[in-house]
Amino acid sequence: MRMQPVVFLLFLFISNHSIGQAPKLNTYPAFQRGELLSYRVHYGLIDAGEVNIEVTSDAKKFAAGPTYHLVGQGRSTGSFDWFYKVRDRYDSYIDEETLMPQFFIRRVNEDGYIVNQDYLFNHTQKKVTVKRDGTDKSKNTANANYEIPSFTQDILSAFYFTRSMDLSQYKPGDIVSVNTFFDEEIFPLHLKIIGRETIKTKAGKIRCLKIRPVIQKGRVFKDEEDLTIWVSDDKNRIPVRLQADVLVGSIKMDLRDYRNLTHTLAVER
Repeated sequence: MRMQPVVFLLFLFISNHSIGQAPKLNTYPAFQRGELLSYRVHYGLIDAGEVNIEVTSDAKKFAAGPTYHLVGQGRSTGSFDWFYKVRDRYDSYIDEETLMPQFFIRRVNEDGYIVNQDYLFNHTQKKVTVKRDGTDKSKNTANANYEIPSFTQDILSAFYFTRSMDLSQYKPGDIVSVNTFFDEEIFPLHLKIIGRETIKTKAGKIRCLKIRPVIQKGRVFKDEEDLTIWVSDDKNRIPVRLQADVLVGSIKMDLRDYRNLTHTLAVER
């Protein structure tokens, strides 16, 4: 069974609805160049890996204008690395103003299974052009076009886009929705607001917004409530903890370190 970096699990196993209207974004930025988030991944009691997500200092320009360069990297560590080696990297270039993805790069090596993908987005024409090669030759393509709905994100840009959404209008029980494009398919991401909770971390006690992605049980999860995310209840909206009960065990991801946040983190002193 191939595995995905845990930080991206919430984007991959979600239910199937369509979103048509533009999400409302905050008037202030939730992130800035130089931001780095580091996480430790646990599979049961085992330290299984690490995930780093950053906004780099470079600013490549596309037809739509200047962009933020986002990088997400996941790797297995310790004894887990010995029997299942993961070396994954995701790059996304998003428009500075709209936060819509312009170009997405996926370089995956999971225990020898290799996937290389490039996505070129054209939001005006509502399409994405895909180049893919890797271990599974039947899926390789040099120039395939796919139609996408309005406001579609890639799985990395969706992470930053949802952080930038105005969540003040939502109350417990409400659902936040964003379309994502991954593996040549549309995966709508639905996040259910549960409430607020303070959790203990290495960075101290952090006030969080508790969120549950709307998932389909049976494929990876045993129950519809088996995936929970805690994000800081401040203007940064950074994920502090992710906990998932899957069919083959439990996965937990904790914030280990952070750098160059735009706003003060909601730590209780």
